[in-house]
Amino acid sequence: MRLTTFAASIVTAGLTLGLTLGGTGFPAASAAAQAAWNAQNPSNQPGQQGQQGQPQDQQKQNPQAQQPLRVQVNLVNVFATVRDKHKGIVSNLKEDDFKILEDGVEQKVAYFSKDVDLPITLGLLIDTSGSMDRVLPAEQDAASRFLRQVMRPKDLTMVINFDLDANLIADFTQDVSVLERAIRSTVMNAPAAGIGGTVGTIPNSGGGTVLYDAIYLACHDELSTEAGRKAVIVLTDAVDEGSRLRVQDAVEAAQRADAVIHVLLISDPGVYGFGGGFGNPGPSVAKKMADDTGGRVIDVHNSKSLEKAFDEISEELRSQYVLGYYPTNTKRDGTFRKIQVEVKEPDAKVLARKGYYAPGHGRDQ
Repeated sequence: MRLTTFAASIVTAGLTLGLTLGGTGFPAASAAAQAAWNAQNPSNQPGQQGQQGQPQDQQKQNPQAQQPLRVQVNLVNVFATVRDKHKGIVSNLKEDDFKILEDGVEQKVAYFSKDVDLPITLGLLIDTSGSMDRVLPAEQDAASRFLRQVMRPKDLTMVINFDLDANLIADFTQDVSVLERAIRSTVMNAPAAGIGGTVGTIPNSGGGTVLYDAIYLACHDELSTEAGRKAVIVLTDAVDEGSRLRVQDAVEAAQRADAVIHVLLISDPGVYGFGGGFGNPGPSVAKKMADDTGGRVIDVHNSKSLEKAFDEISEELRSQYVLGYYPTNTKRDGTFRKIQVEVKEPDAKVLARKGYYAPGHGRDQ
């Protein structure tokens, strides 16, 4: 697994500023963070007297004055795609066209970019349970084509298949040929050892489609240590049978990893009948996972619509705005903070993650 470092990819990462009381300089840090600290601590700025008007030579005799003060500044990045009322990508917006709210409170945008070349880290999850038997070849063709089309240098993708268990069949790599071989190796309900993969770490409970376990493993075990733009693309009918974890566990793992979940919802009339079948929970499950993480659900009914769905995801991944802000709520309480992104463009729809988990007290990074 990699850790990509670039200016716009520090998502809710703590930036520690070592500030010495009465000192004359700051280590390298963001100008915004330094200015914020200066504004709140005017008596400690260079060239001014120290605490409670004491001269600098008296402060030197105070041991506490020599101890560094740790200030945590958390930059939250939001990757947003904007579509107009005709579902076309809106690519000409400026910083002033956006407004970000956290828990209903407007935030000041500190960073804005429309960089289509930022690296992407993808998790491609393929349902290989019995209900996918008739559509698996089409899945393999469309997924291979998608990777050849979307991947660029510095992008990484892994492949997981899931049925009776969740199996990592290709770890993060830039090599499309390795990924394609992994995709082509998928068969119905095969043990991981039989396709050269790694068995999942969650024991199977005897079911046949461990969708929630697969998403949790992809986000918690793999994507959580990655930086930058992260997405999980799931090809499935979204009917879980046998996962040890719940749908909420999968969603929370994605939220904590700052990953969005896109579901290509495959409906095989031969299995569920036309319209998905009465009582089929798949569509509602897919909608929850996508809505709660800022992703999309695209209905797929045949190989042509599957290719179109991949094209739409590819377009979105390469048409994102990057907005960063320093939260006005500086509490390190580990709570979930809701994010809302608005634009001035009439009738436009914004696709972005719906929130993040704040750092906890014990997570000084």
